[in-house]
Amino acid sequence: MADIVTDVLIIGTGPAGSATAALLSSQGVANMAVNRYRWLANTPRAHITNQRTMEVLRDLGREVEDEAYLHAAPQDLMGENVFCESLAGEEIGRMKSWGKHPLSRAEHILTSPCRMNDLPQTFMEPILFKTACARGTQSRMSTEYVSHEQDAQGVTTTLRDRLDGRTFTVRSKFLVGADGGNSLVAEHAGLPFEGRMGVGGSMNILFRADLSRYVAHRPSVLYWVMQPGADVGGIGMGLVRMVRPWNEWLIVWGYDINQPAPVVDEALATQVARQLVGDPDLQIELLSANTWTVNNMYATHMHKGRVFIMGDAAHRHPPSNGLGSNTSIQDGFNLAWKLGMVAKGQASPALLDTYSAERAPIAKQIVTRANQSIAEFGPIFEALGMDGGVDTDKIQRNMAARCDATPAAETQREALRRAIADKCYEFDAHGVEMNQRYRSSAIVTDGQPEPPFEKDPELHAQLTTWPGSRLPHAWVFDRQGREISTLDLCGRGQFTLLTGIGGEGWVEAAQRVGASLGLPIRAHVIGPRRAIEDHTGDWARAREIGDAGCILVRPDHHVCWRSAGLASDPEAEFGRVLTAILGR
Repeated sequence: MADIVTDVLIIGTGPAGSATAALLSSQGVANMAVNRYRWLANTPRAHITNQRTMEVLRDLGREVEDEAYLHAAPQDLMGENVFCESLAGEEIGRMKSWGKHPLSRAEHILTSPCRMNDLPQTFMEPILFKTACARGTQSRMSTEYVSHEQDAQGVTTTLRDRLDGRTFTVRSKFLVGADGGNSLVAEHAGLPFEGRMGVGGSMNILFRADLSRYVAHRPSVLYWVMQPGADVGGIGMGLVRMVRPWNEWLIVWGYDINQPAPVVDEALATQVARQLVGDPDLQIELLSANTWTVNNMYATHMHKGRVFIMGDAAHRHPPSNGLGSNTSIQDGFNLAWKLGMVAKGQASPALLDTYSAERAPIAKQIVTRANQSIAEFGPIFEALGMDGGVDTDKIQRNMAARCDATPAAETQREALRRAIADKCYEFDAHGVEMNQRYRSSAIVTDGQPEPPFEKDPELHAQLTTWPGSRLPHAWVFDRQGREISTLDLCGRGQFTLLTGIGGEGWVEAAQRVGASLGLPIRAHVIGPRRAIEDHTGDWARAREIGDAGCILVRPDHHVCWRSAGLASDPEAEFGRVLTAILGR
């Protein structure tokens, strides 16, 4: 007999685990979340927070979204990635990143009701964890996962209280391993991975120092420091990252992965900070230091029976592109509603098979992209003549040569400009963040062909209502003329039907089919003199169907089916689709 019984047990309270707990509790699904440490993140590891993640927080409630903005550095301070010899030294170049360029900013504004920002993990985790606990999650700190056994009815997990050493068991319908890059849940479940761990070594140095005189006039999250001959960074450069403008910083500095990890004391940390900032007299307040490894590994399958993995447990990669916590939270957004509906008996367990089908390709994509972004620093080094050698004088001459009035120098300057501009694939990859299209049995396309990407799919978000895609954002209006995002009409743990004038038959069908399946379905008719109106026509241009057609949206904002017009038997057609999606 287990000591504790719950519907879902979550191992880990990082961004993935806490988001999943908060989403489950918001749906009224009993869950328990445990953390092997005494509290949440103690370093600001992840920080870039993209629009899709903010949409998940918005789905949890506008108060959750607003609290994130309250603590975050806004998009305008994320700014223009700077490449320099030191913060006090010569600037080599810069690029407008994270939607700072006006054309990119316009795409951000058109794509989502939410704003990109920089929210360190030390702020994100408490927001999500607090939301989860306030809504019903049972939590235990200083509690570590030991092992699990699953059977046809559920999972029995053994946990250890790290304060008194006592072990106890939890019986749950489902187990979620959100236990990080060294996930024991993934190991014990025998899940398959590709790639390898430990391809590079890095250290983080977190410190306080007022650097405003070097940076306030050129606000950025990331300052890339290139110092010929210095052992800086596993990729040939060091990074000075803004944590809080402009007095809290994180330096990322590489070390040889084939050697023992260095001990970072205050003397070494101060030396590194002085070198990268370029101030030999700089005094720092060292907050913490730790070493970590650059990984290139992803799960090719993310669940086994009733056991699931997410976050760093499933995709292990460097922080390039700022995808880590974003993808982790979005894993939770995909899985939580499925667990909830299966736990409540509204869907068949077959629905849970779609989690891995939909999220494992994303894991592969982002691990590949993040590691590719590291390699894409090469053209910058090449343009500067930083060939990886140790001849400091030669490298200095190569870098200085770009200042000459010669055809070769002009070619070098153009190569450097192009190499820095091409880093948009790491620092302004809006499409990587927003273009996920799912393919699984929880998506019914009815043979409708997938629309091609008309622009570079890594750089540009391209909206469509083709089933599998995230619902396009458009501003519509209530009867008082107040703006409402189409995304705000959906989500919050429910399926949503969107139609127009002439499509009322779909609404009636959804109500009848939903009642017969015990599944409430939200429905909106959008049109003049209806509760929701499309004054600007933006929704009509985005929906890709006629007025009498319909779009069915899953709780995670992804379109799962659409019909161009009204069927001859809407109830039969809607029933066919919904039972297929739910695996019933």
